[in-house]
Amino acid sequence: MRGLIPVALMMMTAGTAQAEPFRPGPVFSDFGKIAPVESDLLIPKDTVFKVAFDVAKGADAGEINRTFDSAGRFINMHVAAGVPLENIHLAIIVHGTAGWDVTNDKVYRAHNGDKPNGSAAVVAALLERGVAVYLCGQSAARMGVTKADLLPGVKLSLSAMTAHALLQQQGYTLNPF
Repeated sequence: MRGLIPVALMMMTAGTAQAEPFRPGPVFSDFGKIAPVESDLLIPKDTVFKVAFDVAKGADAGEINRTFDSAGRFINMHVAAGVPLENIHLAIIVHGTAGWDVTNDKVYRAHNGDKPNGSAAVVAALLERGVAVYLCGQSAARMGVTKADLLPGVKLSLSAMTAHALLQQQGYTLNPF
């Protein structure tokens, strides 16, 4: 009798296992996975989003920065919910150790033990879809990074504080996640 309980529990667990709810989105298929949700907070179809993402924590060497993935998820979620892509305006403000995640392969590998920049392809895909990516100039100076060291399309701002202040004046809200 004692042996039946673990078998019964295993059978119940196997029978209730569900498929992964997250799937590729309509804009980015390699990152920014989303789950379908029946939301009670309806999003008007003419909504225009202007959202700034702040990222200070760098990814583990060779991995994708979580905030870059979140920006892709934001776009995928809202396009899937019916918001036109042209109504979604995102900016990513990079500072601190995350600065390495927007450097070119040579600089990134020199800093990360010859591991490739796992965020490079994600940053390129985000830039291709109109996401603005700014590196804090003060962080860059501390890191010894110049404009020439950045991934193509990444811009340098005077500071992360300046970028956030200017974007806020342009109607961007800060994503707290």
